[in-house]
Amino acid sequence: MFSNPVKRVAAVHDMSGFGRVSLTVIIPILSSMGVQVCPLPTAILSTHSQYEGFEFVDLTANMQPIIDHWKRLKLRFDAIYSGFLGSAAQIDIVARFIDDFRDENMLVVVDPVMGDNGKRYTSISPEMVSEMQMLVRKADIITPNLTEVFLLLNEPYRTNVSDEEIRQYLLRLVDMGPKIVAITSIPTSDNLNTSVIAYNSEDGRFWKVSCSYLPAAFPGTGDTFASVIVGSILQGDSLPIALDRAVNFASLGVRATFGYPGKPLEGIMLERILPSLSQAVQPTSYEILNWENH
Repeated sequence: MFSNPVKRVAAVHDMSGFGRVSLTVIIPILSSMGVQVCPLPTAILSTHSQYEGFEFVDLTANMQPIIDHWKRLKLRFDAIYSGFLGSAAQIDIVARFIDDFRDENMLVVVDPVMGDNGKRYTSISPEMVSEMQMLVRKADIITPNLTEVFLLLNEPYRTNVSDEEIRQYLLRLVDMGPKIVAITSIPTSDNLNTSVIAYNSEDGRFWKVSCSYLPAAFPGTGDTFASVIVGSILQGDSLPIALDRAVNFASLGVRATFGYPGKPLEGIMLERILPSLSQAVQPTSYEILNWENH
């Protein structure tokens, strides 16, 4: 089978002119990791949506013609990676895109961006939640935060979740279709740390990576985390190494930015930390969890 000399990812995300989120984060991270990024933009924004009065250009009508052109060119992708999708129609387009381009060696990563802190984003309707539940069935890896876990499972949001409940959520999510689920931003009971806990259904193992919590919220950290996961897996890293690299890189970005007087809406200072991605494997802090998978 033809193999791309450089790993190639179709990245289905929006593009914000200002604020380090979505494609302005994804392209430099994956490029730094030796991966070619082929954007399939879903929208163009003047800034990301947390700024008031942003300008927005919906590209839903342009997405399928772009995909059709790629089809005529017989392009092959090593991965399809989707993030925030602005409508049910866009989710349907991405689902067909995956079906049309998938082969046995292609990785599909879906970051089911729908909400945070217990609430759906204003643009996410109940219909879109149902559509996202369909899309994650086509994924190899999904990276929901805790809010998105509850949305995918049609459960009411709670923050006080036990280890046993997290284990059950992971098992239920892989039953929906993805091989690997990584739940992000799980707080500890003392709120001093936050964790990512993942389950790989192919080997039945659970993994955990933790980092210290800082009282700041930077847009784009979810995009940062998922992008490093994609790049690491394409480089041949194991799941725990990919998780470790992603958590530590996002944490480094927060720490590199946190000490400056506040403009958190601009996102983490990605430019200062990108060189750290050139180290394929760094000292690791992942744990294997001795949880039974039945």
